[in-house]
Amino acid sequence: MSNIEFKKLTLNGFWHNNPVLIQLLGLCPLLAVSSTFINALGLGIATTLVMIGSNVTVSLIRDNIKQELRIPIFVLIIASFVTIIELAMNAYLHELYNILGIFIPLIVTNCVIIARVESFASKNSVQASFIDGLAMGLGFTIILLILGSMREIIGQGTLFSHAHLMFGESFRDIQLLIIEDYRGFLLAILPPGAFICLGLLIALKNVIENYRVKSQTNSNISVNTISSNPEN
Repeated sequence: MSNIEFKKLTLNGFWHNNPVLIQLLGLCPLLAVSSTFINALGLGIATTLVMIGSNVTVSLIRDNIKQELRIPIFVLIIASFVTIIELAMNAYLHELYNILGIFIPLIVTNCVIIARVESFASKNSVQASFIDGLAMGLGFTIILLILGSMREIIGQGTLFSHAHLMFGESFRDIQLLIIEDYRGFLLAILPPGAFICLGLLIALKNVIENYRVKSQTNSNISVNTISSNPEN
């Protein structure tokens, strides 16, 4: 894989084709679980691992899959990885597993994973599929973390609360008190607050993208003007 292809796949996952901000996929777990930073991190890591494993596996066996059976096979592969992650979280991160609840097994139906397996991994090499799965998973996770941070700060006035659920008892006191004597803002913790925060992130992304395109257009116009008037 060339550096250009690697850069393109990475930028697609993080920015140009972000599964949340652009494709608007996987919104159900995104909005339901992102009430705190740690909850978002747990689901994000689980989703990324499933996406990488599914992409690589489908890419490995893509030449042996019959066209009419591809969707059931893809779902079985995704379900297998979800089961592995679910059992591991239940064994080693039991409290966090209980908090995330049904949204761990529901990763099987996450449209982000199925879409990447069908549209990319089934048509590309193992290396490219690995990079695509990693980039898309991290792009999904980053938006989860931003939403989780926004909702936790606005809703509770804290950040990194309950970090011990993922990192162990030594991280129990890592919680940051952002706003002292804060009574909380219930709307930010509820699903409507997640919709509002996500809308703000999409709007910010569009503003940045429009500014970038406008700046690039103005730069090209300036270059063309200079080229057409070399005596200046």
